[in-house]
Amino acid sequence: MRRQSFNIYFFIIILLLFAAIWISLMSRQSVNYTRMQFDQALAQGEVTEVLIQQNEEVPTGSVIVLINGMERREFFVTDVKEIEAAAREAGVPVTVNDVPGENWFMNYILPGLVVLVVCVFFFVMMNNAQAGGGGNGKMMNFGKSRAQLIMDSKTRFEDVAGLKEEKEDLEEIVAFLREPGKFTEVGARIPKGVLLEGRPGTGKTLLAKAIAGEAKVPFFSISGSDFVEMFVGVGASRVRDLFADAKKNAPCIVFIDEIDAVARKRGTGMGGGHDEREQTLNQLLVEMDGFGVNEGIIVLAATNRVDILDPAILRPGRFDRKITVSPPDVGGREDILKVHAKNKPLAEDVDLKQIAQTTAGFTGADLENLLNEAAIVAARADRKFIIAEDIKRSFIKVGIGSEKHSRIVSEKEKKITAYHEAGHAILFHVLPDVGPVYTVSIIPTGESAGGYTMPLPEKDEMYLTKGKMKQDIMVSLGGRIAEEIIFDDITTGASSDIKKATGAARRMVTRYGMSAAIGTVNYEEDSDEVFIGRDFAHTKSYSEKKSGEIDEEVKKIIDECYAEAKRLILENKEVLHRCASLLLEKERITREEFENLFKSTDISTAGLGLI
Repeated sequence: MRRQSFNIYFFIIILLLFAAIWISLMSRQSVNYTRMQFDQALAQGEVTEVLIQQNEEVPTGSVIVLINGMERREFFVTDVKEIEAAAREAGVPVTVNDVPGENWFMNYILPGLVVLVVCVFFFVMMNNAQAGGGGNGKMMNFGKSRAQLIMDSKTRFEDVAGLKEEKEDLEEIVAFLREPGKFTEVGARIPKGVLLEGRPGTGKTLLAKAIAGEAKVPFFSISGSDFVEMFVGVGASRVRDLFADAKKNAPCIVFIDEIDAVARKRGTGMGGGHDEREQTLNQLLVEMDGFGVNEGIIVLAATNRVDILDPAILRPGRFDRKITVSPPDVGGREDILKVHAKNKPLAEDVDLKQIAQTTAGFTGADLENLLNEAAIVAARADRKFIIAEDIKRSFIKVGIGSEKHSRIVSEKEKKITAYHEAGHAILFHVLPDVGPVYTVSIIPTGESAGGYTMPLPEKDEMYLTKGKMKQDIMVSLGGRIAEEIIFDDITTGASSDIKKATGAARRMVTRYGMSAAIGTVNYEEDSDEVFIGRDFAHTKSYSEKKSGEIDEEVKKIIDECYAEAKRLILENKEVLHRCASLLLEKERITREEFENLFKSTDISTAGLGLI
């Protein structure tokens, strides 16, 4: 609003200036009517009225003539008495105005007002530029910091659920800011910087807001991208200005969100030694731990790409403490769900503990989105509360995508999809380290998926075993195997499954050392090198012969998993038929319905048109 009103005032001032200039020009415009033309018109009887305006230098003046009662003409004369006599002689009415006095307003006051308005305008503009600092002073102060100063944040640690250990580490920072003497008496030094690292959505920025609320000290918040501009030197200037403001408000906290935008590794060869990003990083390094003293300033930063940060900024003395913000465990997920469910009316059949158990791997942002989608589903159904079915539907929407009920699918493609998804589901059920099945559906989703099989992890796993990874590969190949068994043909529907299986097998060989033939050596290619900018000419760290051996070992793992998965599906071929039949009938089946297929003894495949 402030900038909009400023623009309105600016427009009004420019308009007034143009009006003053126009009036001045109009008052000085040239006269294109002559004495000879006046005499001719007077002789022909065309002049109907004459107005004489005397100047101060009598008898000079200007004459305004009305021609035929319509057209006005003006000309200057050296003797107005001659014009007056000629007009009266011709019987034309004449009006003679007295000699005008001096116009003080036009001659003195108006020019002074114009000058005063222009001076006031520039004074206000300069004040706004200096007071605005980052947000409102962009036009005049590129080098000013854009950090937002927060004096009283409403977020507290109690609003952050599921991050118990992380909050304990940060509570020490808050305690030092509140009672620094208790720590300095025993020779303790406050950490100069704390780096929050973790997956997107785990709550890094929320923790920073909670620190601002708990510490009750000035809190400067800025994004890493706000430092870098197209003009060389602007980023470094903004870093200096930010820490200058922080020194005036010490003790305080400076929070830099997404610091990887400004603190990537140097020496990339892109932009040379005068690269704007490198200059900004160099200034940040100096401010955090250089010759200058920044007592009472704690730098808090967040990133999900700690692997690309410059080593100089990660050393003790700059970021003394690194806190990994991990996805919550089952207890943390339940606490997070309770926080996000405070303002959402839930029905009696909604069990937050059960939801927490079935959302392994979800971050805090994922859980908030899950409940929000459930609330949207309830509102669209004209209900005032959320039921368990709403959460199930939102779980599918968040995990797989929106179902395309209106998409027209032929009966043949439905049958292929039914057997494809049944193949996945059977392997999820019979293999011990994957699954169980949550939902199986042949309703199209996304752009090209004809259906989906959603597993339901019931526990949090820290490590992947070799057996677990091979079982994941087998599950990925289950759809293709079912197509081959039933139709003696294959489709393109398994392309993403094959890509997923191949990627897992390659990681087993090159990253995790799970191949006896290749050994416990890391052969994984660093795909981030060009992204980081460290090397343009990327070369493999192993020979072409070794690359061939890796490819052979990857294929060997895929072939072994394929053979084992095919054996298991053939052993459960009757369940495969029943599952496909039920999917064609209902389009979507639940875990209970699917597991009942293994208990049923009534085998019926009539009407499926099996090959």
